[in-house]
Amino acid sequence: MKSINYLLAILLVSGASLTACQPSEIAPKVVNESDLISKADLGRRIERLASDEFEGRAPSTKGGQMASQYIADEMKAAGLEPMGANETYFQKVELTEATALPSSNLSISKDGTNLITADQSTNVVYWSKRLDNTINVEDSDVVFVGYGVVAPEYGWDDYAGVDVKGKTVIILVNDPGFATKDEALFKGNSMTYYGRWTYKYEEAGRQGAAAAIIVHQTEPASYGWNVVSGSWTGAQYDLVRPDRGASRVGIEGWVHLDAARELFEGYDMAAEFTKAATADFKPFTMEGLKVNATLNQEVKTTTSRNVAGAITGTTRPDEYVLYMAHWDHLGKNENLDGPDKIYNGAVDNASGTAAIIEIAEAFKMKGAPERSAIFVAVTAEESGLLGSAYYSEAPLVPLSQTVAGINIDAMLPLGETKDIKVIGYGASELEDRLKIETDKRGMYIVPDDKPEAGYYYRSDHISLAKKGVPMLYADPGNDHITNGLTYGEDFAKEYTAERYHKPADEYDNSWDLSGIEQSTHLLFDLGYNLANSSDWPNWYEGTEFRALRDAMRP
Repeated sequence: MKSINYLLAILLVSGASLTACQPSEIAPKVVNESDLISKADLGRRIERLASDEFEGRAPSTKGGQMASQYIADEMKAAGLEPMGANETYFQKVELTEATALPSSNLSISKDGTNLITADQSTNVVYWSKRLDNTINVEDSDVVFVGYGVVAPEYGWDDYAGVDVKGKTVIILVNDPGFATKDEALFKGNSMTYYGRWTYKYEEAGRQGAAAAIIVHQTEPASYGWNVVSGSWTGAQYDLVRPDRGASRVGIEGWVHLDAARELFEGYDMAAEFTKAATADFKPFTMEGLKVNATLNQEVKTTTSRNVAGAITGTTRPDEYVLYMAHWDHLGKNENLDGPDKIYNGAVDNASGTAAIIEIAEAFKMKGAPERSAIFVAVTAEESGLLGSAYYSEAPLVPLSQTVAGINIDAMLPLGETKDIKVIGYGASELEDRLKIETDKRGMYIVPDDKPEAGYYYRSDHISLAKKGVPMLYADPGNDHITNGLTYGEDFAKEYTAERYHKPADEYDNSWDLSGIEQSTHLLFDLGYNLANSSDWPNWYEGTEFRALRDAMRP
């Protein structure tokens, strides 16, 4: 699997140990650093995970089961110890799966005249987190609640003075700071958690709304309508929750901006959107509008699995460095136009899954460090970070003994870069350790170039961060070693526009894997060196997770 030099080195070390080492001694492994991380291995694994054989790796499908088994097999081949149940590599994750039936319907009318009939494709996409077979919304008044945010620390309440119980709320995506670019408002151009669609639906549920519909706008959402229609149609997954989703609104959905214009007929929509980003905004009932919906859905409980293996440390085995990546993607959709019905997810996130397996293999090649390392490929990220959320509630090693974590999600095959990008830059002392590694290579760290997209809240590291565990989420940068910054920026834009959450996210043998190799090696060194230290990196002072970590490790 690795180079001939490495195999010869192992034979030499093994032979020396028979003649020179006392039984209590551990002979160091002689390994060429260049052999630790292999482009060939990374490409082989990405190609297999993104193959049509696994049918897009939807969590509870046959393809998903096959993909998770492949990962377990690769972990075993790499020499990892199984960390799942019954001496397997699997942690069972119970999920609910709800699929809207063709008999479902949703319409929005004004004064009895129908304006919109949802077609689950071009104008309105809707679903439910409730596990009832039928959800009805009848003659529901419509209330525009701006950004749908209740944030006391920012002195903000978009529901102030209005009762939305039983009503449908129309909500803007992102948060007011993005709209105004005012750095004194929320976090300015950087999205806060209040800007995430997950929060907006949850808050609408707390307010008692019957339905919550977000207006899609490409720039503040940071993705096009095709991502909405591709991600929120078909089977929708959730964790098995005690209340069976009763605390959520009955109908959750998105409305295309063009369709939203119909709803705002008689209003100055641009002016209302602008006003929603000011402290003077007041929610209001949209005169004459009514929502009627019947969502018939097939609901079943299913299972998926996180895949986990570990390497036991030599002197402090009860302390763990965590590597995490999600293995799932969007599966198949037979209703897609064109012949390709499979969302292969090569970049997102066969790349990250391949990377953590490669890093695990490098740990074994170099020799077990002082601390242990655990490698977790989680399921159902695309369904709302569900696998990592489950792990955070039922960790395979104590979170208080998890030194720190590194999350790898969607590495672009851009080629080598001069920089590495830290999503959510300014969060934890892991960034200081990363700088040591980049300085060795003559590289530099850059913050996320799209903080308004809220990527910090859109990947699995946040499930552990919300529990207090310091987590780093880093991606290859944009500053290509020969073609410059513009090349990298254009490469990323093209991927987002043409392949992200589309069947076109496929592996290509022409990929330049040198950048993925570069970042994987960098993150290996970061974790391996941390595992050979006694340091406990913390969140920076003043960050939202510092108090949680301090309480966990007083």
